[in-house]
Amino acid sequence: MNDHTSRFRLVPMARRDPHEPGRSASALELFYDLVFVVAVSIASVQLHHALTEGHVLDGLLAYAMVFFGIWWAWMNFTWFATSFDTDDWLYRVLTIVQMAGVLVLAAGIEHAFTAADYTLPILGYVVMRLAMVAQWLRAARSHASVRRTARAYAVGISAVQVLWLLQLTLPDALGMIALVLLVAAEIAVPVIAQGRGTTPWHPQHITERYGLFTLILLGESLLASSNAVIEAVHDTDILGPLISIAALAFVVTAALWWIYFWPPHHRSITTLGGTLRYGYGHYFVFAAAGAFSAGVEVQIDALTGHSALSDLAASFTVTVPVAIFLVATWWVAIRDHADPLVNTVVPLGAVLVICDPLIPGVPVTLTAVILVLVVIALVLHPPVSAPAAPPPGRFSPR
Repeated sequence: MNDHTSRFRLVPMARRDPHEPGRSASALELFYDLVFVVAVSIASVQLHHALTEGHVLDGLLAYAMVFFGIWWAWMNFTWFATSFDTDDWLYRVLTIVQMAGVLVLAAGIEHAFTAADYTLPILGYVVMRLAMVAQWLRAARSHASVRRTARAYAVGISAVQVLWLLQLTLPDALGMIALVLLVAAEIAVPVIAQGRGTTPWHPQHITERYGLFTLILLGESLLASSNAVIEAVHDTDILGPLISIAALAFVVTAALWWIYFWPPHHRSITTLGGTLRYGYGHYFVFAAAGAFSAGVEVQIDALTGHSALSDLAASFTVTVPVAIFLVATWWVAIRDHADPLVNTVVPLGAVLVICDPLIPGVPVTLTAVILVLVVIALVLHPPVSAPAAPPPGRFSPR
């Protein structure tokens, strides 16, 4: 046992150096992401079912609410870990408790979509958030310079979790209103806490974490789309359109990957405004990536006659997520590092993608062509060099 380890083999939760060389995602963080993607995958499947059955508004509302719980818990841990990752046994246990919580949340996603019953998702969410309270209390005890901030997080998160549990006792109409208000309360906690003192972050570590989660979501979209095509092959003899959809979905996914990783993401979180935009704006990047696979599956159902949606409406379930992904990525990471041409091409590409269903032909064809053209523009116009950035680590949007 060294001087920095207690008799319980715990490491004091000192602040991590925001300039630490070689900082990268840990094995625990990667494991954490994989478990969270299970919940995203289930949410995407349920969104697919809701859209195929014609329950568009109810499905989108349920997806938005469930995805908020997944994303917010993931983001809170990610920003905490960039500041206070001790990787001792208690830190690992509390992180694994959060993983268990997201699995509880995932178990209740189907009822949230089919019966507007959010009991299990809320219980799983509360488990994840209370584990974060324990982490913040450790940080408050270990480091005097962040004690007021850490305690504010612990108190704020705890209070909102009590309100989440009380929400379960409300009638349905009031319960839905309370859900929206509680989302606002969750978002307000970091703003209030950071007003009492700031916590450091490592720009390369944070943006790597966001990039890895985006990669996993895009990979999940490819897997879901492939499985949908394989399943459809057994029920139809119309192979040509299915093969076209599979090929075009792959091209679109590859283009989304290229576009997302074109800008130097770590330059986007050097100011308060940029950090808020990057941290919170990724809700739309992640949600769109998860919804893209659902849209491809809906499109396949429409081609094989298994969808309540028209062919036109089914095509929008693909193009809308792609357009949101483009706009959100441009907003959080591209626009400050691109020349005027790129800053025109990317948003314009999103608008044209929305128009794809209005053009006769094979679904998703125009979307794939537009995204390839956007990628070509990015290749010909590399990111604009940025001036020297101020020191990182002054605000974390948890």
